[in-house]
Amino acid sequence: MVIRPFGDSALLVEVDTLAEVLGLHAALVASRPRGVRDLVPAARTVLIHVDPAALPLAAARRWIEGVDAAGAPAAPGEPAPAEEIEIPVVYDGPDLDETATLLGIGAGELVARHLAARWTVAFTGFAPGFGYLVSADWRIEVPRRATPRARVPQGSVALAGEFTGAYPRETPGGWQLIGATAAPLFDPLADTPVLLRPGARVRFRRVAAAALTAGAASAVPRVERPAAVVQDPGPFATVQDAGRPGALVDGVARSGAADRPALAAANRLVGNVPGAAAIEVTLGGFRATATRDLWIAVTGAWGSVHVAGREVDPYRPVLWPAGTDLSIGTFRAGVRALLAIRGGVAGHPVFGSVATDTLAGLGPAPLRAGDGIATADAARHPVPPVDLWPWTPPPTVIDVPVAAGPRADCFTPAARRAFLETTWVVGARADRVGIRLDGPPLARTADAASRELASEGMLPGAVQVPPDGLPVVLGPDGPVTGGYPVIGVVTAAGRAALAQARPGSHLRLRSASPRR
Repeated sequence: MVIRPFGDSALLVEVDTLAEVLGLHAALVASRPRGVRDLVPAARTVLIHVDPAALPLAAARRWIEGVDAAGAPAAPGEPAPAEEIEIPVVYDGPDLDETATLLGIGAGELVARHLAARWTVAFTGFAPGFGYLVSADWRIEVPRRATPRARVPQGSVALAGEFTGAYPRETPGGWQLIGATAAPLFDPLADTPVLLRPGARVRFRRVAAAALTAGAASAVPRVERPAAVVQDPGPFATVQDAGRPGALVDGVARSGAADRPALAAANRLVGNVPGAAAIEVTLGGFRATATRDLWIAVTGAWGSVHVAGREVDPYRPVLWPAGTDLSIGTFRAGVRALLAIRGGVAGHPVFGSVATDTLAGLGPAPLRAGDGIATADAARHPVPPVDLWPWTPPPTVIDVPVAAGPRADCFTPAARRAFLETTWVVGARADRVGIRLDGPPLARTADAASRELASEGMLPGAVQVPPDGLPVVLGPDGPVTGGYPVIGVVTAAGRAALAQARPGSHLRLRSASPRR
């Protein structure tokens, strides 16, 4: 196996086959030490994400090198345990006949083989709860669609390559659709949100269309007694906290506040725990009315803040009297401000977090006019009577530290130099999912340009380079797997700086990896 660096808090282990991935992942899970945040299997790799304060990367590397993957159960064709997950399917997908024709068999034979196979969830990704299922009984390679669909219905059962899977929610997709299921693949409000987790054994059962009934969706509790009511959310405002660490294996991104130091500062100022939920206001223009006296603090982007018609300072605790308005003006510098309320913003937790994930659709919807804001019980300390917090407006030219990526060797020496020597410009496509950078295209080596990289685990800050050569920095809501090579990984401090980068901002990427 090859162990590759993945920024300052992860390692990517590459092996030759999916069976080796399953064996390695099982062995790592069985011997998992304290400090491991995520173990994410993919087609040919396992991503090991750690807390470097508890498990330094050097110690993590020694642990990985000492794991005996050969002794772990690996092959998906091993006898299944007594209990299997059964997925009812109506085999009436729009691509069933065409896929069978491509494979030179009849549709009935394709369905029969799909039903006869004993499947194992190898890994998840693409969307929360989307499992990539493999089977030693399935010896078929199914080509993806030449043009992906813009809309694949929820519950679609599909084939691609050596895998089968079912779509937990409506998304775009390029797999061949052979049927549909109403199985509860992903319910974020359920006690067990994900049905198909890595290692689970699965059998498909054919049913008639009349037998396929979807379960009722879980209802999101209403805010009965709001502490404040939104009058105008501005261009975009969401609830964010410290996010969902440790859920990558289920296809769930970290999410949470884009500017984590600003979140921690705002919470400190009102006496909350550092990761309490707050409101992330994008570009300003936010206005709300308090229904009772509240202590608040605004940090992050720089703009005017008014409470009860009086301008107040950012980075200071402020009393917001009942019946008065709070307004946050258009930002003059930066992109995102964090509005903390004493007690924290309340919500129904999904994977332990109330954060809004804009890509996966988890957490509360973006705030709208008329929405109520309730408070939680995250206050742990008194409101500081005087708490001077040194701060300056976000700069127009941002220095961003970036550590080594696992696929830097996919790029020419000139491209690797240009990656760190170019002053990049933030493109128009910049949001919580990712930031596209404009500058000179980064060329791949001849070998890397001629082969497709299998999907592998991703983290916020990963700098992917698609075929056009222009880097994309993944944000807190970015995908948990991806197939573009990662040339570098922005550090935690760099990600906080990028949270304040708006289209047109200039970035200087600075190496945070030690020189060898």
